[in-house]
Amino acid sequence: MKRSDFSFDLPPELIAQHPAERRDGARLLVVDRGTKAWSHRNITDLPELISPGTLIVPNDVKVRHARLFLRRAGGGKGEALLLRALGPGRFEAMVRPGAKLKPGVAAEVVDPETGQALARLRVLETLDEGLREVEVASDHPLVWDEIDRIGRLPLPPYIDHLSGAEDETRYQTVFAADGEAVAAPTAGLHFTASLIDRLNANQCDWRPVRLHVGLGTFRPMSAEHLEDHPMHEERWEIPETTAAILEPALRARKRPVLAVGTTSLRTMEAAWDGERLARAGATKLFIKPGYTLRTATQLLTNFHLPESTLFVLVCAWLGTDFARACYAEAVKERYRFFSYGDAMLIL
Repeated sequence: MKRSDFSFDLPPELIAQHPAERRDGARLLVVDRGTKAWSHRNITDLPELISPGTLIVPNDVKVRHARLFLRRAGGGKGEALLLRALGPGRFEAMVRPGAKLKPGVAAEVVDPETGQALARLRVLETLDEGLREVEVASDHPLVWDEIDRIGRLPLPPYIDHLSGAEDETRYQTVFAADGEAVAAPTAGLHFTASLIDRLNANQCDWRPVRLHVGLGTFRPMSAEHLEDHPMHEERWEIPETTAAILEPALRARKRPVLAVGTTSLRTMEAAWDGERLARAGATKLFIKPGYTLRTATQLLTNFHLPESTLFVLVCAWLGTDFARACYAEAVKERYRFFSYGDAMLIL
């Protein structure tokens, strides 16, 4: 399969730059795999669309303020995106300009609007895939909770503004608990506490997993053939309270399981061996047409970029031709795309 097989035309004005006025105000394209039919609904209709007793599996990871703006010696600008903590004050990071930020180089972490110095960053070594190990410190090494006070939320590159007050609440799920994600699990952004209460009142069972969304979210496919595309490894955990319900449900295969987002789906697929659900691990799983799905029976997901691994995943669910038809319908009906956009429910 070629990358170009997963291309489609998307008018740029359909790329959502801001969230809907209400968190649960998105439109919802409901797709039936069996009948190959679709209908147009709203996120608030989910309790009517999901059967009582459905096991709902979201990703409760927290998006960190992992984007740091740098001032290099001599005044040049730079950036660092912290991907994961390696130890006190030490992080795996993507930096730019990479040619200037080599081992031994130090820079100030600054407020991008005022220029105020907030901390220091020092490049320690070069890692695989052009990444860096960096140290971030003030008068002591900084940990994530302190990074959250000096960094910015790493909005995706197709969003054309720096993170601000609106993004502080809307680019984070209401149920985010912990972890170190550099992108939001976007299907979860639509849920309010009230909507979750309505689902629970409908005898659905809300059981989160956690995948630490990493660099793969920002990296487009560069290889022409899908089998040549390297996936970035992402860590995941499944709490015992979720595993105690999810494991027997997967074993029995009698209960609907709704994955809230592609990250929840990939977590379950990576963890399930057909009999037992692992509690933690790391995955480079690339779900593409021909892959046999073994866990979720339903998927809630936003609309994804052309030629992205996430659109390929949707094609694995629906078949490439039908997935393209669904996306063409979404474009025709002026659905909003990507992180702050509308959603699709695959039944």
